[in-house]
Amino acid sequence: MSETRVLSHYIDGRRVPGESNRFGDVYNPATGRVSARVPFASANEVGRAVESARGALAAWSATPPAQRARTLMHYHRLLESHRDELARIVSAEHGKTLDDARGSVQRGTEVVEFACGIPQLLKGEFNENVAGGVDSYNVRQPIGVCAGITPFNFPAMVPMWMFPIALACGNTFVLKPSEKDPSCGLRLAELALEAGIPAGVLNVVNGDKEAVDALLSHPGVDAVSFVGSTPIAEYVYRTGTANGKRVQALGGAKNHMVIMPDADMDQATDAIIGSAYGSAGERCMAISVAVTVGEGTADTLIDKLAPRVRGLRMGAYDQDGVEMGPLVTAEHRDKVKGYVDTGVEEGAALVVDGREEVVSGNEDGFFLGGCLFDRVTPEMRIYREEIFGPVLGIVRADDYEEALDLVNRHEFGNGAAIFTRDGDAARDFTNRVRIGMVGVNVPIPVPTAYHSFGGWKRSLFGDHHMHGPEGVRFFTRMKTVTSRWPSGIRTGADFSLPQTR
Repeated sequence: MSETRVLSHYIDGRRVPGESNRFGDVYNPATGRVSARVPFASANEVGRAVESARGALAAWSATPPAQRARTLMHYHRLLESHRDELARIVSAEHGKTLDDARGSVQRGTEVVEFACGIPQLLKGEFNENVAGGVDSYNVRQPIGVCAGITPFNFPAMVPMWMFPIALACGNTFVLKPSEKDPSCGLRLAELALEAGIPAGVLNVVNGDKEAVDALLSHPGVDAVSFVGSTPIAEYVYRTGTANGKRVQALGGAKNHMVIMPDADMDQATDAIIGSAYGSAGERCMAISVAVTVGEGTADTLIDKLAPRVRGLRMGAYDQDGVEMGPLVTAEHRDKVKGYVDTGVEEGAALVVDGREEVVSGNEDGFFLGGCLFDRVTPEMRIYREEIFGPVLGIVRADDYEEALDLVNRHEFGNGAAIFTRDGDAARDFTNRVRIGMVGVNVPIPVPTAYHSFGGWKRSLFGDHHMHGPEGVRFFTRMKTVTSRWPSGIRTGADFSLPQTR
């Protein structure tokens, strides 16, 4: 029997063993066995990572933007050549299928590609002669040392939503990946060094709440980017801003798909299967509520959907033909099962029950079959709360206005979609829905890298969405310069507020 691997931190360009004597277990979710132990950083260890980033900041921020971009181009090429390796690391610790993992690595790599063009977005504005002999211009400059706290569901993609933008803008970075699947973050840092990004520019510390709190309170950290559940997002935002940091904190979701009576029901069924049960529902953009307009729409959808949910092929990530892998931990699987129990107790109709599904050969894995509820109502916990598992609830609405009102009244505002052939209904929905990301016949409306990702309401704390132009604004500060050069003409002292005359 092989000895369990012990992971490390990554500080100042090398792997550093943990010194706190506190560790967490990392599992292979498909087998249920421990695959590694991850050290939990103390405040002192976090401080060393921040000091490393602070020490590298002056030289990196002074590096010309075009040179930083060329280094990121090399990093992009390395990520492309190591995509399969990174996907296997993701799958082995998260459990998602290899195809899904490859896709997530690719979406993250696209943000690196976008970051290579950031010099264009760092250009300032100039106005000549705003007053007599006075010129004015502005520039965007790095904010400093930035920290990223990322979730377990996308251990490659979400970190790459953060640090490539921060680095391209001239900042240095400390990444705190999820302790449930930390290996990918360490590998991303090693590849960054190989690409020519200097030691100390990108550091990785593993840990739990102690590490998070150390980053939120450390005076050497200037900005914090977070993705996770809404209660933790709110905590990160309030704690970070109270300590004088700029914070963007993306929280939870309850993404609705409105299905109109005129929708292509086969297309809608395919979309729901992929978006609700892909990655075992562990996506902040997963569709977890289907709002059917009209009783006939609901009945047709269930007739098409139920056999597809029952037939989902579950298994380990390295098995052929697998559509859905396990949940990330036994605790999370049991939590999701508990939500299904609650839904039954609350009176929802459980059309497909996946609680007792077992995968042959992987009986100890953290698997949960797809679950499908009908006749869910807004008062139920399974409607109000984010489940983050392979559980879909169908809510029946009498008409379009009721369906739109359901979406708008929910506390989360991350993503929503409408499936319809009616352009007027689609246009009205996109205009009136109070949601940050909207899809029209697109179930998972995740913006491409050169747009920005983020929700509304209690799905986002802070003023800036992630990556794209909003990411550049988050990771930079504007400086405005007003200048006059001596002309040999003296006008005397002026005690009034300067005016444009």
